[in-house]
Amino acid sequence: MGNQLDRFTHLNYSELPTGDPSGIEKDDLRVGVAYFFSDEEEDLDDRSLSENNRERSPGSDGHLVLNETEYSAFCFQECIFSKLRENEDLNIHSVKTLLTMCKPGDLLELVHVSKDKPPHWVIYEKNDQIIHLHNGEIRKDSLFEISNGRLGRIVNNRYRYRPLPADLVMQNACGHLGLSGGEICWTNSESFAAWCRFGKREFKAGGEVHNRELQYFLKIHLSENNVRTLMFRSLEEMIRERRRVDASEKFRLLNELCLENVEDQE
Repeated sequence: MGNQLDRFTHLNYSELPTGDPSGIEKDDLRVGVAYFFSDEEEDLDDRSLSENNRERSPGSDGHLVLNETEYSAFCFQECIFSKLRENEDLNIHSVKTLLTMCKPGDLLELVHVSKDKPPHWVIYEKNDQIIHLHNGEIRKDSLFEISNGRLGRIVNNRYRYRPLPADLVMQNACGHLGLSGGEICWTNSESFAAWCRFGKREFKAGGEVHNRELQYFLKIHLSENNVRTLMFRSLEEMIRERRRVDASEKFRLLNELCLENVEDQE
């Protein structure tokens, strides 16, 4: 793995004004190219729960602790993303419990307990309603109906960017309802939901210039003393690779990274 850039088919974009930094889209800034539908197949329509899901449901206190891969990410020297147990409550909750904690504009992460799937990210509206990107469409759904065995948590502070006010977050999300296919310029649910909350064009496909300089660094924390660093030219590429890690078979991936560490030292 090492430098993950070879894994991607790079798209040659000029600098596209795909969004306003304030988070409010303007018609004169929208461009009719470089819009992509989601490349993820997140099985939200799978209504059945596996036996493993039932065995690992939340306890009486309403939360579950998972053994998850931890990350930190940097743009040059600035930390822009952190998923570290020492800094964050990584407990996940049942949907019923989660709904008692949510406020409009919250960023939610829905996690499969037993399946090798990337987490699904959504924006919470109100009254059990969420807005999200799923299968190439931006839509509104009931959190209960789309959870399908997933547990969830609020991840407002996962990215270290300054959030928009809640009303602007909801304006971003609601203003794109109904878009599908080539009208969409986000490649996964996380990028769309994070863009709604933070309004940064870097979350869009083609939202920043690909240059020769490797400016994003993803640190995968395999253990306390074993951290693997991957380098990328754009935030969108880094998100896609991190989600690939989350969706991979955990032990296979960790073995692959550990073997590469040994090879790098030889």
